[in-house]
Amino acid sequence: MAAPKPFSRLISHVILDLDGTLLNTDSVVSKVVKPFIVKNGKTWDTKKAHKLVGKTPYEAAAVVLEDYGLPYSTEEFLSMITPMFSEQWCNIKPLPGANRLIKHLRSNGVPTALASNSPRSNIEAKISCHQGWKESFSAIVGGDEVEKGKPSPDIFFEAAKRMNTTPSNCLVIEDSLPGVTAGKAAGMHVIAVPSVPKKTAEFSTADEVINSLLDLRPEDWGLPPFNDWIEGTLPIEPWFIGGPVIKGFGRGSKVLGIPTANLPADNFSELVSEHTSGVYFGWAGLSTHGIYKMVMSIGWNPYFDNTEKTVEPWLLHDFDEDFYGEELRLAIVGYIRPQANFHSLESLIERIHEDGRIAEKALDLPAYAKYKDSPYLRNPLQQGSATDANQVELNSK
Repeated sequence: MAAPKPFSRLISHVILDLDGTLLNTDSVVSKVVKPFIVKNGKTWDTKKAHKLVGKTPYEAAAVVLEDYGLPYSTEEFLSMITPMFSEQWCNIKPLPGANRLIKHLRSNGVPTALASNSPRSNIEAKISCHQGWKESFSAIVGGDEVEKGKPSPDIFFEAAKRMNTTPSNCLVIEDSLPGVTAGKAAGMHVIAVPSVPKKTAEFSTADEVINSLLDLRPEDWGLPPFNDWIEGTLPIEPWFIGGPVIKGFGRGSKVLGIPTANLPADNFSELVSEHTSGVYFGWAGLSTHGIYKMVMSIGWNPYFDNTEKTVEPWLLHDFDEDFYGEELRLAIVGYIRPQANFHSLESLIERIHEDGRIAEKALDLPAYAKYKDSPYLRNPLQQGSATDANQVELNSK
């Protein structure tokens, strides 16, 4: 995570992007475009979907047609696909930290605008599905309300104008390169929250690059700080995963000396996509052993240069024996930090143990201790959000 560059004056206004910054629209793109692609005899490529980030609907449609060689004009494709997207607007979930940020800015009286390349009508439809969002914005600007969309600065100039402020007073939060380019061209301060994994280096023009909205520190920009951190940890809405323990690849025990458990992304792809990479903690239930504290990472692990997003819990307990085949259930209740790269294996191991100490202490606090009694830790069928049929890979000590 890059540190913010020095700036000469305090920020008074915030401008937020919508798709990929506040809303997890990637999942809807897959649900809508993938079946259309397959129906036309093509093979869906997830990597190609990343090329759509930050583009206007017309530009995105043109990219899809070119990448897959579909026999339609851009106008024809949009006329077919737009109604399918409209049906999905209310199924788009907020990204981690989005609700928290919007509520925080509003409650502290920080004028906030929404500026998106999407048409104004689409923006209105999307935010209407989320309670309190529309009234939280002093201004809303759609891509169809300006001459040129991002990476042109037009949309940000218009947002500042509607809030009766100057561009230099504004902090832009964006997930895409076109958005960052537009914000900087407008003379604004820009925080990048890249929605495409492992692309942080491409956002060097931003004033700060963060892993997710959970890592935003408003006080660094002269804005009111969040007050919900507890002893270096952030409470989150709990989520639940689990499955039978099977043998893993051995990296946790053999390389790190830590008995980690791996949850492959293909088993939990939809659920994992809803959560940002980083280090979390919570409670782990083993069907015949009991309930234990645990700390876990989710993401691509920069040190090992993973190509697949994984979930790796570490049960904070010394076991005398392996427990392959036993049901492992996880209740994830708090966040510690973003994933980071380390210059050595020793520094990585040291930080993992520090994460363990933080989690061990935090889980004794009332805000987290109460989840130890979660019904899911004893009976996964009592929690509809959990996927109990998925398998867990554990490198047992």
